[in-house]
Amino acid sequence: MVRAYLYLAAFIPLTFLFSVSAIVSTLFDSTGRFYAWHARLWGRVGLALSGVTVTLSGLEHLPDGPVIFMSNHQSNFDILSLLAAMPRQFYWIAKKELFEIPVFGSSMRRGGYIPLDRGDGRKALQSMNEAAAVIHQGKSVVLFPEGTRTPDGNLLPFKRGGFILARKAAVPVIPVTINGSGKINPAGRIRLYSGTIRITLHPPVVVAAELRRSEAEAWIMENVRSRIESALEL
Repeated sequence: MVRAYLYLAAFIPLTFLFSVSAIVSTLFDSTGRFYAWHARLWGRVGLALSGVTVTLSGLEHLPDGPVIFMSNHQSNFDILSLLAAMPRQFYWIAKKELFEIPVFGSSMRRGGYIPLDRGDGRKALQSMNEAAAVIHQGKSVVLFPEGTRTPDGNLLPFKRGGFILARKAAVPVIPVTINGSGKINPAGRIRLYSGTIRITLHPPVVVAAELRRSEAEAWIMENVRSRIESALEL
């Protein structure tokens, strides 16, 4: 418990400083590359402060061009680890509550991240349309199809929005399995332990063109879920 509070005492001011600097970077760099550099450095510094290391496997499965990364979600450290380890610039689709955090939320908006209102179906669909437009510009996005952190490591039911996006965008979906983050920072608890987070990228899921709309979404969901589960350590 004490370790977690000490970590937060350092990490929260650090996050504020990175957010301000990242906002400033968007005034001079329209490509988003400098913002992505800020995000990656923030993730790596946050992990270093906590004594957490990250490994990444499966890079051979990552195709050229834009993709949608879909990952399981065990801990707040999933965000830091993905930012720190992923080899490609990407944009988050994240719950709208994060965008309401002073300075941090403004930074996310300036960085081109997309807020998702899970309580309003029409707004959620609008967010998916915005994400599809981002992907059609040649950019990759990442989301957690469970919508929230799992309390025990098992996959929660998937939300439909990400699979509507996958159909609309018509780009490969890369399933991602994260192991270890739930032990480092259990969901819903102020606890922090050192350790290693292991990220596994799976072969892409590409929707079959002959499938109808609802069939395509269900097919993508089934395949993404099975591939994430195939490497899940419980």
